[in-house]
Amino acid sequence: MVGSTENGTTVTMAGYHDAVSEFKRRLIEATLQRMRGNRTHTARALGLQRTYLLRLIRDLGVAAPPAPPPGRHSI
Repeated sequence: MVGSTENGTTVTMAGYHDAVSEFKRRLIEATLQRMRGNRTHTARALGLQRTYLLRLIRDLGVAAPPAPPPGRHSI
């Protein structure tokens, strides 16, 4: 979908479903980062079943956070 601003600049606007998908992707990525990549803790923090989170990660193309350094297990 394409729209224009008051000054005539053309902007591309995502449709509703694209915007919702983008919001979900960013929320999951941010939460994964905060939970240091732990998907079980991420699912719990978001109030989701772990299996549903894994499906969303796959379907939305969520970028995996970098692995934590070896030997560090605290959160």
